[in-house]
This record gives sequence, C-alpha cells and structure tokens, in this order.
Amino acid sequence: TSEQIEHLHRRFKQLSRDQLTIRKENFDSIPDLEFNPIRGKIVHAFFDKRNLRRESDGLADEINFEDFLTIMSYFRPIEMNMDEEQLDRFRKEKLKFLFHMYDSDHDGKITLQEYRNVVEELLSGNPHLEKESARSIADGAMMEAASICVGQMGPDQVYEGITFEDFLKMWQGIDIETKMHVRFLNMETIAPCY
Repeated sequence: TSEQIEHLHRRFKQLSRDQLTIRKENFDSIPDLEFNPIRGKIVHAFFDKRNLRRESDGLADEINFEDFLTIMSYFRPIEMNMDEEQLDRFRKEKLKFLFHMYDSDHDGKITLQEYRNVVEELLSGNPHLEKESARSIADGAMMEAASICVGQMGPDQVYEGITFEDFLKMWQGIDIETKMHVRFLNMETIAPCY
C-alpha cells in the first residue's frame, strides 16, 4: 500500500542517513540484526543481484530505494484475495530468496560445504556445541535432503547438492509465508536535538 511504501521510505532514509543509496555498512545500525548469527548472510542477500532481479550473479555495492522495495517485497504478507496460482508464485519467490542466502557461490546448488557453513553460523552462539557437532548436524540434514529429493541412493552415488527444485520439495508443507518476515523495520524514536 502507499502507506507501507511511505513507511519503508522513512526507514530507508534512516538507514541511508538521508543518502540516495544504502551500503552494507548502513546495516550495522540495525539493533535487531546485531546478534543474529546469520547477520552476514541476511545483509548479503540485500545486495545479491539475483534477489534484486537484475542479473544472475554478483553483488551490488549499494542499493537505491527501488532496490530496497524489491527486496522488501519478498517479506510482504499474504493478501487475502490471492488465488492458488498467485500464492504459489508468492511462495516460490520467498523460497528463491532464502535459497540464494544458502547458495553462496551462485552455482544453483546448495552444497554440503555451503550448508555446513550456514549451520555452523546458526549454532555459533551456543557455547556447548562444538564445531564437529555442528558439522554432524549439517551432514545429517544433507542426508535427509538427499533422501527426500533423490530417494534411496546407492553406495557409489554422490549427492551433489540441493537444487532449487529440491529446496521446494523440502519446504513442502512448511508455512514459509508467515515465518519469513523482517522485524528490523521498526524505527526507534529519534529524539530531536535542541
């Protein structure tokens, strides 16, 4: 809505410090992101040209307000008047954004190493979990992904990684529409200086 766009524009101006573009370092001022273990991946996703719908590879150095709106559109809530086709497209867009966060080398697959990196980042705040345990969790999850996506594999088969089609299968039945949201849009009241 126009009201939401106005709110996003105010937030954009606050993040950019009234500049025409935002750079990665502007995200350092977002308190809700400060302690998020995958903060780097989230910020990276805002500058990923695949998510900006520009190109299939690379990172932008900065984003303008239109780019910011494009990224924020992935987080918009479901509209009540959406039909099944629109809901399916909406869901796939959200999952594509999430897939890009995991696929850090932009090759169209989430490899075991990429998945290990994400799991290690997610669990990095837990002082009772060793790196080897995080790797075991990632390895087990990747085996589960292989069984969902490929079925029973032979001893000589190697699962090369999760494709986007595999990713869609894995998220089937999970309500991504309400789970994928952004809280950092809340603007703290800035006290005027006198």
